[in-house]
Amino acid sequence: MTRKIILGLLALYLLGSTLWILASGVVRTTSEIQLLNVACDPTRELWKDINERFIRKFAEEKGQKVSIRQSHGGSGSQARAVIDGLDADVITLALWSDTDAVRKAGLIEPGWEDRLPNRSLPYVSTIVFVVRKGNPKGIKDWSDLTKSDISVITPNPKTSGNGKWSFLAAWGAILKQGGTENDALDFVTRLYKNVPVLDAAARGATMTFATKKIGDVHLTWENEAYLEAQEAKGELEIIYPKTSILAEPHVAVVDANVIRKKTKVVAEEYLKFLYTEEAQEVIAQHFYRPTNEKIWKRYTDRFPPIDLFPSTLIAPNWDAIQKKFFAENGVFDGIYARP
Repeated sequence: MTRKIILGLLALYLLGSTLWILASGVVRTTSEIQLLNVACDPTRELWKDINERFIRKFAEEKGQKVSIRQSHGGSGSQARAVIDGLDADVITLALWSDTDAVRKAGLIEPGWEDRLPNRSLPYVSTIVFVVRKGNPKGIKDWSDLTKSDISVITPNPKTSGNGKWSFLAAWGAILKQGGTENDALDFVTRLYKNVPVLDAAARGATMTFATKKIGDVHLTWENEAYLEAQEAKGELEIIYPKTSILAEPHVAVVDANVIRKKTKVVAEEYLKFLYTEEAQEVIAQHFYRPTNEKIWKRYTDRFPPIDLFPSTLIAPNWDAIQKKFFAENGVFDGIYARP
């Protein structure tokens, strides 16, 4: 009997590590649990800070080591990578439609949007302008972007969440001012004639504008604009248009992957952590707009006033938006076709 017990313990040791369930429901293991967060492009700095805090807090409270790997890229490209086999535990992409594309592929269970507070939105954002020092072209609002001497930098909406939000912000700004669909189409057509290059993702567009010094104005996420301006050390400035879109980057657990990898509990705890006051403070410090009202009130002075309109001003839902504007032969393909 003693020999059997010894052999049994040895077998467990050779298999790797012993597992047991804590009262909290977390599976603890003597080995490290690893998560993969597949994220949109301009969130690198945010997740670096969030991950460090979550790892420390989880170890203190649950007695379990966790490591978190990051993958960053254009939101649409990232969604396709997960669908094609990138082993994400969670996805933190730029658009509802990109997250739901992963659901449609059978990797996320229906109803994902309702699993976390505020429709699985721990933060929101918007699109603003970055210009050269002193704003030499006098860019103040959307109407200035179609002038003949203005060069606009914005990423490709076919691959980038930033690109899609910028396109929709420009379209919606016309509707918000009382314009018609034809007015909006005419406006964005003229705007994209002023776009010399379409980078695949937000950070690539930032490099084109800030490092390569191409363009007069950069359309980008609010948080990316602040990072860009800070790193430029006075050479770039941020301009807030009168109105812009309410950008909603959802988060979700990739059910099929976490069940197979046995990381579901930790992945869920990771996303729940985003709603804690500690994480909401970090979110605000990185110039994302926290959805915790208490934290938001603490940081409102970091965010100049701007009239934000929802995506539903443009179309009733994201399926309709995707089909009309960004699908093959949609509006964007029509206006950006080159001779």
